[in-house]
Amino acid sequence: MLNFRISCVVVLGCLSSAALSAERPNIVIIYADDMGYGDLAVQNPDSKIPTPHLDRLASQGMRFTDAHSSSGICTPSRYALLSGRYHWRKFHGIVNAWGESVFAAERLTLPEMLKGQGYTTACIGKWHLGFDWKAIRKPDAQMVESGGRKTWGADAFDWHKAIPDGPLDHGFDYYFGDDVPNFPPYTWIENDRVVVPPTVPYVPNPAPSEGSPEGRPGPMVAGWRQDEVMPTLTDKVVHWLEQQQGNEQPFFLYWPWTSPHAPIVPAAQWQGKTEAGGFGDFVAQSDDHAGQVLKALDDYGFTDNTLVIFTADNGPERYAYDRIKNYGHHSTGPLRGLKRDVWEGGHRVPFIVRWPQHVTAGSVSAGLMSQVDIMGTLAAILDISLPAGQADDSYNQLSLWQGGESARDSIVHNTFAKLYAIRRGSWLLVDGPSGNSSAVPAWFDQEFEYSANQEPGLLNDLATDVGQHYNLYAEQPERVRELKALLKEKQSHGEVR
Repeated sequence: MLNFRISCVVVLGCLSSAALSAERPNIVIIYADDMGYGDLAVQNPDSKIPTPHLDRLASQGMRFTDAHSSSGICTPSRYALLSGRYHWRKFHGIVNAWGESVFAAERLTLPEMLKGQGYTTACIGKWHLGFDWKAIRKPDAQMVESGGRKTWGADAFDWHKAIPDGPLDHGFDYYFGDDVPNFPPYTWIENDRVVVPPTVPYVPNPAPSEGSPEGRPGPMVAGWRQDEVMPTLTDKVVHWLEQQQGNEQPFFLYWPWTSPHAPIVPAAQWQGKTEAGGFGDFVAQSDDHAGQVLKALDDYGFTDNTLVIFTADNGPERYAYDRIKNYGHHSTGPLRGLKRDVWEGGHRVPFIVRWPQHVTAGSVSAGLMSQVDIMGTLAAILDISLPAGQADDSYNQLSLWQGGESARDSIVHNTFAKLYAIRRGSWLLVDGPSGNSSAVPAWFDQEFEYSANQEPGLLNDLATDVGQHYNLYAEQPERVRELKALLKEKQSHGEVR
């Protein structure tokens, strides 16, 4: 299979005749945060969390059972989705509080590609890809100690200035969000400026119904409530869609949720609505938000010409182990591992594509799919020739979306710098003694019969062992050598740091 790499360069901003003559669908990407494979009810028969709106979306399109984010954590997966490039070619970790942009100026992004084809573009929600906060920081500002961490206080910034190197500098016409729900500044950012300057230190509000607040210290708007974030974002998305009525340009909406990531703060009317605790309530609420936006697409007449993608950035947070014990809900379904892990549960995520008249309603695909492939596939749909060196890990998966075979037979998994996994066909090699990064309770391994590995690596046949119970590393030395060689080959393409 060939990667979707086209050497001819397109002048972005100029529409090709093919693109002009073709139907250009509106594009909506809904990106959940820390939602596991088994949190989507339609693919977990034992789920304790109803997700009727997302289940309905799946019934109207294609659901993928072997789809993957680039990383087991947040920022890298978002970078990969929006660049068509494995995150590990540049970095591994997240953008921390007050962190700079991960995008180089010369890196073509998905919204830039679509904007060059006449699309109106918007990002509403969690950015977590960095801003140039230094540009608005006062020259004499000093860091302060808060909550055992160093941070910047409210008076360290000139909040009336524009914040450069954010969404507007990487292809979006419009941005609204709080950047990261558990990082400062705790305020709304619209386009490149804060809406209301933060003036007080962060205090969790309300207390989470499950897990830790996980809030990093820093400035907050007085009265800021974290349970109002998702409802506000949803209202903003619906309003933005309403504004697109009568616009002759197609639109691209990227809606990265702040849920069900911690702090787990379901609104009061959703508390106790599920049998999976506060997290379950938060997922159910998020599903309702999805339903509101899908209804808006219907109400404003966009559905028939809108391609909707729903997926998530990585597996569920560590609280998922207690969820199994306390409620019998498996956020990763049959998969092993959680967020941060190289196990399947860290990066195999929900993935749905709905595109009326183009993707068969109610279909299910077991083909191998990566979020990295979204950019190459959309380029193919719009007849865009990508410049050489851009989206260079992205495969054109249009055939897969329309019921054919996957364009890729291999995929690289990674979260942190020292541990990689390589997949070819149904065979998966973890190039290290364990796929864990998140701590695993002893009771879990005992109850689900996972034993300590004695080999230098792990080899699983996912066709018969999707839960990764049986290590065939010692029994298949030739296959191990082949997969190690393939991993090195993949790593050698591009700049690996």
